[in-house]
Amino acid sequence: MKKHARRFFRILSLAAAALFVFGVGVSAAERISINGSTTVLPISQILAEGYMDEYPNVNVSISGGGSGNGIRALVDGTTDIAQSSRWIRQSEVENAVDNGHFPVPFAIALDAIIPVVHPDNPVDNLSLDQLKAIYEGKIRNWKDVGGEDRSIAIISRDSDSGTYVVWNDIVLKGARPSPRAQLLASNGAITQEVSGNRNAIGYIGIGYLNENLKAVSLDGVAPTYDNAQSGDFPVSRTLWFFTDDWPKGEILRFINFALHPEKGQKLVGETGYVPLY
Repeated sequence: MKKHARRFFRILSLAAAALFVFGVGVSAAERISINGSTTVLPISQILAEGYMDEYPNVNVSISGGGSGNGIRALVDGTTDIAQSSRWIRQSEVENAVDNGHFPVPFAIALDAIIPVVHPDNPVDNLSLDQLKAIYEGKIRNWKDVGGEDRSIAIISRDSDSGTYVVWNDIVLKGARPSPRAQLLASNGAITQEVSGNRNAIGYIGIGYLNENLKAVSLDGVAPTYDNAQSGDFPVSRTLWFFTDDWPKGEILRFINFALHPEKGQKLVGETGYVPLY
């Protein structure tokens, strides 16, 4: 079954990347449910608003809770689309196939995971090695990286988050974060915590950056829109929608809307994330 799952999923991955169909026949379904990543949440919300403006007879409902929760909901049959800020795990694919579900991926946007600090913190650049040492708890004072003599408060996402998975892979390189790290469930929670704590460091998707946070460059590369699009920023990634099997009817029409350069992708840009086109 595992071999079958891997082969089937590779075929679907390649096929899904080529999908861009218009004039799709629509089924009688008038509801679309989306669940998963809080990073992708602002994208899904603006896409849903634009889609319902164009098709007022359709209701799109959205909930967050993390990429893992969204993929589990897809496998359980309780959501039409899983929004994810990471690639689906092989174990999740195998579990889905074992239960008669076949996840199909659609890239919908690009992102950068940005280290952020309080605006009053003088630190504006870190090396990846310094950042890793901070999150491992090996560097505990801001003065050791050019800041003030203050203890560093580490803020991280919980392990069910797709953002955490990508951060762990690229920044921590699989190492365990410090047990001193405070684990929060969403980008919004990290934004609120870091903006109110002069000693804190956290990380968020580029779409959540605001004037109450200070973005930190990595190895001299600023976390800008252009650097995220080019992949020059060291912690860049793709954001995803997953459907159960090949989408049809209303769900396919929504996916096409999300991928359309002058419709969904234009809306993606308005959220602060990076469109594909």
